[in-house]
Formats: sequence, C-alpha cells, structure tokens
Amino acid sequence: MKQNHFSKWCIILVSSISLLSYAQKTESHNTLTDEQKQEGWALLFDGTTTTGWHIYNQGNIKSAWAVIDGELICDPNTENVQRGDLVSDKTYDNYDFTFEWKITKGGNSGVFINVQEAEEFPTAWTTGPEYQLLDNANASTHDLRDGLRLSGCVYGLAPLKNKVSTKRFGEWNSSRILQQNGKITFWLNGVLTGEEVINSDRWKELVAASNLGKFPSFGKAISGRIAFQDWAKGVSLRNIKIKELK
Repeated sequence: MKQNHFSKWCIILVSSISLLSYAQKTESHNTLTDEQKQEGWALLFDGTTTTGWHIYNQGNIKSAWAVIDGELICDPNTENVQRGDLVSDKTYDNYDFTFEWKITKGGNSGVFINVQEAEEFPTAWTTGPEYQLLDNANASTHDLRDGLRLSGCVYGLAPLKNKVSTKRFGEWNSSRILQQNGKITFWLNGVLTGEEVINSDRWKELVAASNLGKFPSFGKAISGRIAFQDWAKGVSLRNIKIKELK
C-alpha cells in the first residue's frame, strides 16, 4: 500500500513539474514586464491571434499566416488560402521595434517598414525598405552573390555594417529596427548591421543603382505600416514589440 501511495505521489510530482515548466515557457514569450510597460512598450502579437494584422491590400481574410504554440507562422505548405504579406493595422513613424524569428532550411523572408498600402502598389516591397531574414548557411547563390541580401541587411541596397552570426535554421534570432525621423538602424543578435538615412543623397543613390529604383514610390516615406513577408519557405516570429518614440 505504501508503495502504491509513493508511486502516486511521484506521478503527481512529475506532472506538476511538467505543467510548471510549460507555464513558465509559455508565459516568458509574447508578454511585457511591468518595466517595459512603464517604458512605453506595446505588444504587436499576443501569442494567440493575428489581431492587429491583415493581408496587404486584402484585409482580414484566411491566409497562410497562423498562430501555433505561441508563434506567428507563415506556412509554405498551406493550400486553398490567399497568400500575401501580413501588415500592421496601424502606421508608425518613430519607433523602436524588436522581434524574434526562426526560419526553415534555405528559408528567405523579410520585414518591411514604412509600407504604403494602396491599390496602386501591388506589393509591400514596392514601397517599403526590407530587413532581410535569411538562412545564410543554406542560402541560394543569388542571395549570397553580392553581400546585399544577408540576414540583417537593408535588402538589396547595402552590405552588412558588421559581420554577424545567425543561428542555425530552426533556432531563434533576435532583431531590432530603430527609426527616428527617417534614420533607420538595424540590429541582428545584438550586432549593428545597417544604418541609413531615408531621402539623403546616399539613400537616393543606393536606390537608383538598385532594381528597386524602378519603383517611383520605393523608400521615400518615413512612416507607414510594418509588414512580414510571405515567401517560398516558412518563417516563424514571436515577442513582437514596439515602443513609439516622440
């Protein structure tokens, strides 16, 4: 009898520890500390829904974007849904924006800022500069050929300001985008990777010399929506936070 009681207590103890570990794991993501709240941070992803986001130029429709286990996921294998970039309902100008992301093997995606949403613009990337998300270790030769498409780059315009290591595919990276009066600064895993001033002479020259220069409205706005790219291979995001700056 004592042995049976002991076995039951062991089972209860193991179950309690498992539940506690799961709760701690869940609660540690997609939340704000009291200090962050006081500093003005806000969550852009609640960990359970896509509230606050919609498909570019299409509104709140069923898409490849879903929430699974506290992660915002773009599933490349989803069928019978409309594909498209996921954009914020709100527009932003000056802000500090942070998020974590992981990508599939050989995956390629991105985050666009200052996106202008209108029927005259067929896609988000024709107006908004991109923070590149890439599995560098398994990227195509196209993405590696000129150094302008590595993770953390101001995509297609400038190489990394500093060398940085990305996590292995399937592991989480941390990113930060800071925009202040048209100056954009990118970080990847704590390393400064990009820094440009929109509408500066340098910026205009970079755009004109790139394939993006053929889009008249590209890279001219210093406010707009934030967008996550729906691309050929899957990407997951979490801990998406923003602090608007005065």
